Amino acid sequence: MITQEEENKLLDRILAGDRQAYALLVDKYKSFAFTIALKVLDNRGEAEEAAQDAFIKAFQYLKNFNRQARFSTWLYRITFNTAISYKRKHKPVFQSAEKTIIPQAGLAEHELEQHDKLQFVHKAMQALNEADRLALQLFYLNELSLDEVAAVTAQNANTVKVRVHRARQRLAEELKRILKEEALTL
Repeated sequence: MITQEEENKLLDRILAGDRQAYALLVDKYKSFAFTIALKVLDNRGEAEEAAQDAFIKAFQYLKNFNRQARFSTWLYRITFNTAISYKRKHKPVFQSAEKTIIPQAGLAEHELEQHDKLQFVHKAMQALNEADRLALQLFYLNELSLDEVAAVTAQNANTVKVRVHRARQRLAEELKRILKEEALTL
């Protein structure tokens, strides 16, 4: 992991005109920016575009960056906002049942079970509101601290702590509801 001091030196080089230094930052943070965009958009192609646009915006406004926060936190906030903008612009595209590919075709029983569990969790996550879903994803899946989640979502750390706790409870309730419905169809 890059320290804040190393990050600041890199930012100084970029602001001095070293574009290769920005490529280092992009390389360092591209997968996490993509992950945030993907979690918001739930579409790989749009997430790639949103993450790329976020890096372009970050580069354009780098001279305005306040170094009291980490660059990564600032970038993730830009990525989140860019992804939200994409989501507002693009309406969901539905795929017909005839064109749907079933991924379970050659999976072993254990893999099928894991796949089913992931489907149930994904379905339950989709039932949560966007803010709760993002808080859980950043905290549990991306392993950010509460302070980092607070910075990304522009909220107070105590608010984030409560949101994560309540979202986890709502997720558990939603999973119970989904699994109960699933059990009734067996």
